Amino acid sequence: MNKFFLWLINPPTDGPKSILLLRLMAGAVFFWEGLLKFVYVNQGVGRFTRLGIPFPHFTAAFIGYLEIVGGLLLLSGLLTRLIAIPFVFEMIVAMLSTKITLYLGTSPLPLPPAPPQIGFWAVLHEVRSEYAQILTVVFLLVNGPGKWSLDAVLLRNRRKLEVSEQTSAPKLRDWSPAAGR
Repeated sequence: MNKFFLWLINPPTDGPKSILLLRLMAGAVFFWEGLLKFVYVNQGVGRFTRLGIPFPHFTAAFIGYLEIVGGLLLLSGLLTRLIAIPFVFEMIVAMLSTKITLYLGTSPLPLPPAPPQIGFWAVLHEVRSEYAQILTVVFLLVNGPGKWSLDAVLLRNRRKLEVSEQTSAPKLRDWSPAAGR
């Protein structure tokens, strides 16, 4: 467990600068979708109620805040791996809670405005956003936030501090009684 935690908080930051584009895409979408849960009832509490999600008021607010804060974390590249994990689970739950009923034609949500409206092809069409989001956050989980991220800045600062401590710290002799002095 300790190795996994260290892996999470020490992501590689030597990836290409273009990883920023993926963080901007996923982070912005999570951020504005989180805001929408508070601005429009049909995107937050109303949607969660229709889907039969337990404790819809609490759950909608929790997910809304998660998406807002997590979106900002992705945008900045701070704690990227840590926030990627709940986002993967969130996207899985979103797909399972909305796409199975769409496939079966029993969705409590409004059907898509144009064909295909139910079935396999409707699911493929409607799942595109969740699919893109989940693959993007899995990529960030595996590859880290890239060079242009706060995680990279913090890692560089931590390394500079470690080097300066090693070169400037005086060496202390062992003054224990066993040393004989």
